[in-house]
Amino acid sequence: MYKIGIDVGGTNTDAIILDENRNLVHSVKSPTSLDIKTGIETSLKAVLNESNIDRTKITHAMLGTTQCTNAIVERKKLARVGVIRLGYPATASVLPYTAWPEDMVEKLSGNYALVHGGYEYDGQLLGELDEAELKTLLTEWQDKVESIAIVGVFSSIKNDQELRVRDLIHEVYGEEFPVSCSFLIGSVGLIERENATILNAALCKVIETTTEGFIRALEEEGITNAEVFLCQNDGTLMSIDYAKQFPILTIACGPTNSIRGASYLAQIKNTIVLDVGGTTSDIGVLQDGFPRESSVAVEVGGIRTNFRMPDIISIGLGGGSIVRTDHGKITVGPDSVGYKIGQEALVFGGNTLTATDIAVRLGMADIGDKSLVAHIDEEFAQKVQVEICSIIEQAIEKMKTSSEDVSLVLVGGGSIIVPNAISGISNIVKTENGGVANAIGASISQISGQYEQIYIYAKEPREKSLKDAEEKAVKQAVLAGAVPDTIELVEVEETPLAYHPENATRLRVKVVGKME
Repeated sequence: MYKIGIDVGGTNTDAIILDENRNLVHSVKSPTSLDIKTGIETSLKAVLNESNIDRTKITHAMLGTTQCTNAIVERKKLARVGVIRLGYPATASVLPYTAWPEDMVEKLSGNYALVHGGYEYDGQLLGELDEAELKTLLTEWQDKVESIAIVGVFSSIKNDQELRVRDLIHEVYGEEFPVSCSFLIGSVGLIERENATILNAALCKVIETTTEGFIRALEEEGITNAEVFLCQNDGTLMSIDYAKQFPILTIACGPTNSIRGASYLAQIKNTIVLDVGGTTSDIGVLQDGFPRESSVAVEVGGIRTNFRMPDIISIGLGGGSIVRTDHGKITVGPDSVGYKIGQEALVFGGNTLTATDIAVRLGMADIGDKSLVAHIDEEFAQKVQVEICSIIEQAIEKMKTSSEDVSLVLVGGGSIIVPNAISGISNIVKTENGGVANAIGASISQISGQYEQIYIYAKEPREKSLKDAEEKAVKQAVLAGAVPDTIELVEVEETPLAYHPENATRLRVKVVGKME
């Protein structure tokens, strides 16, 4: 039995095959294509042909993709979204799409409505739903929107109104119409939660195209019985159906795949991971084998959100980073030759000086034709290396939680440019197959489920609240494809809400389980 893992990076698309014992059978790297799809198909075809395995024995296929991120950044392939905010007139002072980039609002249609409904911070009713008002709105929006985001005031305390509106939409538009409920996506904070929900709703067409394209690519290679999963940004997997409901959870899944892969390859559960690609480097922290989650609001495509995101720092440094000298000052990146490194870097016969050329000149790597960089002055190359080291050290300092030296696991195809000694790092762990840690991370992941809600312990005791949150997290994990008997609780986070008179607490529960 075999598993296939594919991870799409900015420079390369990696594909690997693991056997039933999680041993690496074969791996390939192909340049990431502009349309993403061609790069995936090329890597898939290559890894299958070169490994020569029995394709009927492939049981699972996993994809880590940047397509949802790209769609937001490039403003392409997004659905026209209708935003229904339950909270009129209390929330009329700050309207939906406030502080959004204008081009993004135009792309999503800008349709929104403030309707009656919502709750107070303590769970008391703010306003009753007006179903006639909602039905009139849905009639007006017929054929104007392709997806709807529902956002209720304090729906993180009580979510019944959002669920009722979802039912009404399905009654009017049909069961297949894409609807995003904010209580399932964002955290406390109306505007950031609303923004995340709108983005999730906007990605419904992108995720549909992505999943169908991946399944079709597998079928064309004779893989018809494999279970297909997409990677989430917490280092776990989700089923196709779950991904279609929550496409926003694929954002930043690439770095988390690398972190999970690094943990598996190095057999370390708590450390800092540096993943060096061709264009950028990602630095993250492993906590108990999973990526540390960000505790602050995160901007996606210039839009402030508060949905679950990994705590990652990305820096413009990679194997393809362009090296320049300006008035005696050496710069490395942030621009890169990217997936064209095989044509443009000096060691491959090109005309652009890159970080990879410096690594080859200093004897740190043996790729390409080293005679093509022999003319580079060694002292200059050493100065470039000092600059590279400085960029990495500054980023690592931002991720550390203490001044003590820590160990670092180094992965990624561009890791050849990293020096052997880094200030603040006690030891650097390099692993065999670290170049495809991202695809390995995609393949070895479990299925997760997470649930977050504000509970008022004065009304519902803590033990009962914990049990309720865990049951709902388990339900999410099963929906994402986990086997119920294998699900276990891995994380509980309680954050008391200051000054609340009835001991209200934001409770976040995470569970993980095995795939079938």
